[in-house]
Amino acid sequence: MITKQISIFIENRKGRLSEVIQTITSQNINIKAISIADTTNFGILRIIVDDPEAVAVQLKTINLAASLTSVLSVSIKNKPGAVGEVLKILADNNISVEYMYSSLAYSGDMGNIIVCVDKEAEGEALLKTAGYSD
Repeated sequence: MITKQISIFIENRKGRLSEVIQTITSQNINIKAISIADTTNFGILRIIVDDPEAVAVQLKTINLAASLTSVLSVSIKNKPGAVGEVLKILADNNISVEYMYSSLAYSGDMGNIIVCVDKEAEGEALLKTAGYSD
């Protein structure tokens, strides 16, 4: 359930996001989850991929630095309240959620969310005990 996320600081200009994505996928690396938050001049692209270390190296070829962080990848049912159940488990155990986004992974009635928390190992253990997986 703990997985590595790549965070990439990119300038907000026409074609730059496409260039980053093409650089990653040109090596046959799959993007499993993606989120971008932007301002007028820059954005932070967060992605989950098959091989985060290889992507970090690739990004240097187009003058981008990437940082690797640990996040939780949680498989949830596609039903009302599913995200809230995960958040309640974390909140009830004093685990702070810094941000979250959904994954591109979806199978049948299951989807994935990516959750960045302040205590990854503790959050993972709690969610696994509650029956969640990645």
